[in-house]
Amino acid sequence: MRMIGRSVALAATVALLGSCTGDDPLMRSQPDTAGGGTQQQQDARQDTAQQASSQSQQDTSEKQTAQTGDADVPEGQMPGLGTTRFKPEPLPDFEPTDTFVGEKVQQFRKDLGKLKNNVGQQNAQLQDLRAKARQAARRYHGLVADIQAQLQTGTTPGNPRLVKKWNQAQAELERVDQVVKRMNELSNQVSSTSALAGFLLQSISSSYGLSGAVEADHAHLRALEDSANQTMVLVDRLLNELSKDVSRQNSYLSRERRNLSMLSLAIKNGEFYGQSLANRADVQPAAPDGRATGDVDISGREPLVVIRFDSEEVEYQQPLYNAVQRALDNNAKATFQVVAVAPQSDQRAKTALNRSQSRQHAEDVLRSLNEMGLPPNRVSLAATTSQQAEVNQVHIYLE
Repeated sequence: MRMIGRSVALAATVALLGSCTGDDPLMRSQPDTAGGGTQQQQDARQDTAQQASSQSQQDTSEKQTAQTGDADVPEGQMPGLGTTRFKPEPLPDFEPTDTFVGEKVQQFRKDLGKLKNNVGQQNAQLQDLRAKARQAARRYHGLVADIQAQLQTGTTPGNPRLVKKWNQAQAELERVDQVVKRMNELSNQVSSTSALAGFLLQSISSSYGLSGAVEADHAHLRALEDSANQTMVLVDRLLNELSKDVSRQNSYLSRERRNLSMLSLAIKNGEFYGQSLANRADVQPAAPDGRATGDVDISGREPLVVIRFDSEEVEYQQPLYNAVQRALDNNAKATFQVVAVAPQSDQRAKTALNRSQSRQHAEDVLRSLNEMGLPPNRVSLAATTSQQAEVNQVHIYLE
């Protein structure tokens, strides 16, 4: 009987608790003490939690993409990329009010939270792209170093193993180019974010004149205005550094493509020359020579290089490269003249044949200079005959 009584009392208790979970208006009007405040307060806490979670994910991503360094590549060869991280400050936290302006404040706070999340995500994308550019550049320079080392120790012309490595190096350089294109796309996204930040800041500032506000609302508006200003400055800095990254990488790509072209010539001939001559020449284009490329007078002129074609195979590329390189080191704006010098003969037909052959040699030398990276508008072609010349020659003069 005692057990039956306890069972009846327990059943009554369960029934009473069940009636409390129904649709009783009194029960619905009770404050949610377990939830911790009003719906606005819960929304504010949820926004803050979401932002903290997003920031944590971004920090983790940045740490993963920043595990690479440039210590294994010679200084000055890596693409010039920035190192700044653009992390927005957390949202200001305050208790919402039940006024009309207070509702606007909460909406501004949500919009500002989304804006900060966008900035954080764009920062993470930038760091990831920087890491990918550095990784591709490191692999590229490693392949180039291997090719140069084998060329310097000696190899056969057109070595297929070096050709394969050259193709791989070109592919890595194209990966850097793809990063540049993605950075341009990211720059457009950041520009949109900047416009959104400016609009939000203006909206917050104009809300001071709205009626129906309490002192706390204006204090909240000031806090949001300060935070929006900080975010606006951060976005502008992100956009500026992104623009510099794109510009520097474009310069890097132009330089290394010239070097890669020079390396292709070295592999073709089986000997190492050096970096492209275009990297030593002044970036400002020189005015093209207005003089005709016919006969010229070379008496009294001191040639920079004299190439004598006294055999079928004349290895002139390395001495030619070294001489032009030194000239450009002394004067980056230097211009050159390639002169075909033919031996003068008593027989007119023989002289004409010599002129034709020396002209062909001069065109070959001019082509070699262009392959070495010397801009076409920095060199001209001319011809002459000489009684002192015993074989066909090509002279290089500084103009």
